Amino acid sequence: MDDKYRILGKYFGYSDFREGQEALIDSMLSGRDVLGIMPTGAGKSICYQVPALLLSGITLVVSPLISLMKDQVQALNQAGVHAAYINSSLSESQISKALRLAAAGQYKIIYVAPERLETYEFLQFARQAEIAMLTVDEAHCISQWGQDFRPSYLKIVQFIRGLYRRPVISAFTATATEKVKEDIACVLGLCDPYVLVTGFDRKNLFFAVETTRQKDGYVMQYVQEHKQESGIIYCATRKNVDSVCEKLCAQGIAAAKYHAGLSGDERRRSQEDFIYDVRPVMVATNAFGMGIDKSNVRYVIHYNMPQSLENYYQEAGRAGRDGERAECILLYSAQDVAVNRFLIESKEPNPDSTWDEIEQIRERDEERLRTMNYYCMTTGCLREYILRYFGEMGTGRCENCQNCAREYEETDVTQAAMKIIACILESRQRYGINVTAGILAGDGRAKLREYGVFEYASYGSLKELREMEIKEIINQMLVEGLLAATKDKYALLKVQQAAGDVVDGRRRVLLKKVKEDHRKAETGRASASAKMRRSDILNSKGLELFERLRALRTEIAKEEGLPPYIIFSDKTLVDLCVKAPFDKSEMMQVNGVGEHKYNRYGQRFLAAVLDYTKGAREKYYFGDAPQAAAQGASGQEMKAPCKKKADFSLTKEQAAAFPYAEKYLVAELAEKLNGLRDADTTKKISGAEIFRRMQALEYAGEAVQDGIRRKYVTEKGRAAGLLIGMRRSKKGTEYEDIYYKEEAQRMVVAMVIA
Repeated sequence: MDDKYRILGKYFGYSDFREGQEALIDSMLSGRDVLGIMPTGAGKSICYQVPALLLSGITLVVSPLISLMKDQVQALNQAGVHAAYINSSLSESQISKALRLAAAGQYKIIYVAPERLETYEFLQFARQAEIAMLTVDEAHCISQWGQDFRPSYLKIVQFIRGLYRRPVISAFTATATEKVKEDIACVLGLCDPYVLVTGFDRKNLFFAVETTRQKDGYVMQYVQEHKQESGIIYCATRKNVDSVCEKLCAQGIAAAKYHAGLSGDERRRSQEDFIYDVRPVMVATNAFGMGIDKSNVRYVIHYNMPQSLENYYQEAGRAGRDGERAECILLYSAQDVAVNRFLIESKEPNPDSTWDEIEQIRERDEERLRTMNYYCMTTGCLREYILRYFGEMGTGRCENCQNCAREYEETDVTQAAMKIIACILESRQRYGINVTAGILAGDGRAKLREYGVFEYASYGSLKELREMEIKEIINQMLVEGLLAATKDKYALLKVQQAAGDVVDGRRRVLLKKVKEDHRKAETGRASASAKMRRSDILNSKGLELFERLRALRTEIAKEEGLPPYIIFSDKTLVDLCVKAPFDKSEMMQVNGVGEHKYNRYGQRFLAAVLDYTKGAREKYYFGDAPQAAAQGASGQEMKAPCKKKADFSLTKEQAAAFPYAEKYLVAELAEKLNGLRDADTTKKISGAEIFRRMQALEYAGEAVQDGIRRKYVTEKGRAAGLLIGMRRSKKGTEYEDIYYKEEAQRMVVAMVIA
C-alpha cells in the first residue's frame, strides 16, 4: 500500500482521499510549494498532516488563534500523532520544554502563533532542527486585501528568510478572491507553487436572508424549534450579544456568550461549555469561531449583516463541518449598513501602510459592504451570488437556498425608475440612497429641509410609495447597472449610460417580489429547510442504536475531558449503526475509525453494538445496501431513503419515440425527454443540465450586457441548430431565449442514448 494511504487509514480512519487532497499531498512530498483554496469541511488539515508524518523532519503550522491550535493538537493526539502547540497560553518554562522535546524528535507537527516566530529562542530552535515543511493556515490573513488581514502574519516571511535551509511552504485558506490568492503567493514567496482551488460550494448548507424588524422574536422561535441542536448566533456589537444571550437563557436555553469585553477566563469558560455541549448555543461577536472545529453545529444565525461576503461565508461555514445538513440564516435590516459603516470608519489602519494604501483599503471595505448589502436584497439564487463573488460559476439555481425555494412575481417599476433617474439628475448626483428616497417620498425631515430639496420638481413624485419600497427599486437599478454608487463612505448615486434606454422607453425595469400567498405560507416558520440529514437513513432501530452510541460517546468524553466530536463524529456513529460491526476487522471498515482510536475506544463501542443487537445480523438503515451511508458520509446531499436512481439516459427504443418539432425551448425539450424515461429507475434531466452541455461544446454561453445576464449562441451553435428568439413572460415582458430547432433536438437526443 502507498505510504500516504497507510497513514490516512492508520491515523485518520479513512480509505480514500477527498477531491484535491492527494494532488496537494503528492506535490508537498515531492518538495514543491502548494497553495490550497478549499471550502470549510473539505479536509485542508489532512492535506498537510499526512505529508508531515511522511517527511523526515518537523512540520511547523502557523495558526492565528490559540483555540484553533488546541483543537487541532487535541485531535491529532487522539489519533495517535504526537503534536504540540506553542503560544502565549503556555508559560516560558512550558515552551522551553516543548522545544526540547521537539528537538529530540518527540513531535512531528508543531502549531505556532505567528508572534512566536520572531522570538530568539524559537528561531534558534528552528535553525538547529530539521524543518521539513512550514504550513500557513488561514493564509488569507497575510493579505492586506483580505477580510482578516493580520500584520503579525508578515513575520512568517522574515522567519523563512532567517532559516539556514528553506523548507517546503504550503498555504491553505477557505476564502480568497483572485486578488487575495495572488497576494498570498506573492507575499509568501511561493516557488512555482501547485495551486488548487477545489471550489467554494458547500452543498450541505442551506442559505436564507430574512428581512425583519423582529429579530429577537425570530431568534427565540428558531432556537426553541431546534432545542436539541447546537448553533452559533453572531451579533455585530457586544451589547447585542449580551441582550440576545440574556433573552435565550430566560427562555431556558443553555446559551453562552463570547466577546472581547469579557475576561479571558469568561471567554475560555464559554468556549469550553459550547465545545463540550454543556451550553450548545453560542452568542458571539466575530471574535469567536475561527479556531473552532466543532463538527455538529447545525445552524449559524447572523443577527446583524456582516461587513463583507468573505466574513459572512467564513462565519456561516462553521455550520455543518461534518457534511450533514445545516442552515445559515442572515437577519437583515437597513440599520445594519449604518452600524457596519461606523465599524469600518473606526477600524485602526495598519501603521506600516501608506496613506494611499489606507484609502484603497477603506474603499475596498466600502465596496465589500455594498456587495454584502446586495446579497441581502437579491431575489436570485443566494448560493450563485456567493460563488460568483469568489470567481466560480454556479448553475443558476441551487434549489437549496431560500430564494430558490420561494415563488416570485414580477412588477413593472419602469415609471418609478424614470422618476428616480430624474431626481438624481435634478440633484446633480450629490446624494446617496437615503436622501434620494426621502426626496421622492416627499419626507419632511429637517435634514432634507436643510438641503433645500423641497423646491425640486421630483420632490414627492413617488409619495404613493414608502421609502423602503423606493430603496428596493434603487437597489434593483444598481444591480442592473442603471445606477452606480461612489466607492467612498457616502455612496453617492450616479446615473449610468444604460439608464438612457429606460428614459427613452427601450428598456423596462422589473422588480421581483415574493408572492403574497407564498409569504403567508412562510409566516411563523422559522426554518425553510426541509431536506434530510445523514441520520435519516437510519430506521427506528438504527436511531435507537445511534442514541445509545451517542450516550456512550458523551460518557467517554466526560471521563477524558474531551469534546464529544473528538472521540467520534456523528458521521462515524451513523456508519457504526449501518455496518453494526461485531469484531475489530469489521469495525476498522467504519468511516473515521483508525488503529489508535480503535485501541482506545473500539472495544467499548463494539460491546455497545453487540449488547443492542444481541449478536443478530439485522438491517438498521433504509435502502438496499450500506452504500447509502457512504453517500452521507462523503458529505454529499442526501435524498429520501429509496433505491438510488441512475443518471438520466434513454434506450434506443425510448429515443425513437421522441416527438420532434420545429423548435423547443430548453425547458420544453427537457420535459419531452423526461416523459420518455423509466421514472422508477432513472433520474430526470433538467433544462439547466442541457444548457451546460451546450456551453461545454461551445455552442452557447452567458454574458453580462448592460448589467443583465443574457444567453447567446455561437457560430458553432447556430450551425448545430440553436437560435436566439424572443419570448414573452406572463407579465407581457419580451426577452431573448435560446430555441432548439429539429437538428439540435436530434443532437441532444443522441447525447442521452445509453
